[in-house]
This record gives sequence, C-alpha cells and structure tokens, in this order.
Amino acid sequence: MSNNKFLIWGGKGWVAGHLEELLKKQGKEVYTTTVRMEDREAVKAELEKVKPTHVLNCAGSTGRPNVDWCEDNKEATMRSNVIGTMNLTDCCFQAGVHCTVFATGCIYHYDDEHPIGGKGFLETDLANFKGSFYSETKGHVEEIMKYYTNCLILRLRMPVSDDLHSRNFVTKISKYDRVVDIPNSNTILTDLLPASILMAEHNDTGVYNFTNPGAISHNEVLSLFKEIVRPDFTWKNFTVEEQSKVIKAGRSNCMLDTTKLENKLKEYNYTVPEVHEAYRKCFERMKANGVN
Repeated sequence: MSNNKFLIWGGKGWVAGHLEELLKKQGKEVYTTTVRMEDREAVKAELEKVKPTHVLNCAGSTGRPNVDWCEDNKEATMRSNVIGTMNLTDCCFQAGVHCTVFATGCIYHYDDEHPIGGKGFLETDLANFKGSFYSETKGHVEEIMKYYTNCLILRLRMPVSDDLHSRNFVTKISKYDRVVDIPNSNTILTDLLPASILMAEHNDTGVYNFTNPGAISHNEVLSLFKEIVRPDFTWKNFTVEEQSKVIKAGRSNCMLDTTKLENKLKEYNYTVPEVHEAYRKCFERMKANGVN
C-alpha cells in the first residue's frame, strides 16, 4: 500500500482540500488537478503524466450558491455530472487505475416504504427523488457507473467540516432565515474521509451509503450548535410547503442505511460514530479551535 499514488480530481474544491491535507498528514504521495473531466484527451494526458494508482474524484457541479443553479444550467450540469464523471471513470478503467467517486445520497426522498423514523434507503434501492435536476443527473449516472469494476461510489449527504467553511452544511443552515425540521443522514468529514482512503487503498468497489449512522433533524443540529459553539444563536422554522415557495428546486430528505458501510469498515477495525454523537464531537472540536 505504501506505493500508492493519489490524484485528486476537482483539486481546488472543498472536500478535495480536506482529502489532500489528510493524505499528506498520512505521508501519502498525493497530487491534485483541475482538468475538466469531460475533456477526454486532457484526462488521458493527466493520467499518463501523474501515473496514479488511485484517483479520488471530488469534481462536479453542485451549483453556486446552491443546487438551484443547476435548474438554469442543465447542459453544463450534464457535461460535468454525467459526461465528465463517466469519462473520467472510463479513462481510469482503461489505464488500470482505481477510481473513487464522491457522489451523493440526495437521490432519495422519504416515502411510504421509508417513512421518517423508519428504515433507511439501501444501496440497491432505485433513486426516487427527481425534485431537482442535480439529483436527477446523479441518480442516472450512478446506475451506469456501478458496472465499472474499478469504481468505488461513496454517497455523501449534507457534508460537515470542523470549521464554518461556506460549503459546510451547518454554515448554510445557520445563515438561512428559516429552516425545515426534518431528520436526515449527514456526513461528518472528519469521521468519513479517513474511511474513504482506507477503502480506496483496499481497492473496494461498488456503491456505499457514506454517512454517519442514523438521522438528525435540522433543529437538533442547530440546538447542539447553540449549546456548544454559539450560545446566542437563534433560528426559525418553516414547513416544506413554505420552503418550496422560495427555492427553484426541491430538496432531498432521507435517511440512508449504513449497514453495508459499517460491516466493510469493521474489516479494517474502523468505526464511524452515530450522527448525534458525531455532531457533538464535531462542535466540540470547533469550539476547541476557537470557531464561533
């Protein structure tokens, strides 16, 4: 494993930065690139130049400031999230390179079979959320990607870092005028990113729900944030119906079943904490680092 060489795609991105820092701390050989995934010749040239053993794909369009952007930029979203993602994975396959794709679990929505408080969605469940173009593209591309034998697909949801970076889910909801209060699966990066490196180094493939076990509501998150980080913080709620009047695209709300991930990580003696516990630890790290 010491001969592994990592190449992070989408190298200037938020998650990519955390991965690069983590790999360097682990003493791993790591490179980053901002080559467009849909540019086949440029992708092949980059792979030939760096000769990685592992590609970590953190690229793709999530929209700025949020996924509503994708509603008005469908072709650009397709070029990145579908054509680009497929092209990079295919080029890696042809070059004999393992490819980890940081995907999304925002392809599901609570339904009769998966009600709030009930069972979570499995990796094998078909995507049922078409409320945003972003989620629709992600659901479609995953269905095809899973046939690549060199590809590990990790479904993140509402990622959270130990700082208040603008891409942090907590930063986003703390700045909203009002928030809906629905339980969701979340990905605490400090807990999950080391697991992604472990899985890549073991050349794991297939689809994994990549979140902390369990679900936590927006109010529970903000209550912990208020308790630990910012005592004077206040917020207001509104309903999903009221929310729909101020956003272009719908938002996915769901809980992902993490049994498959937990069983795999047990093989490597790695444990991911339950989401409420994970958030408390995350906010305690924030406070210790002077973040408020």
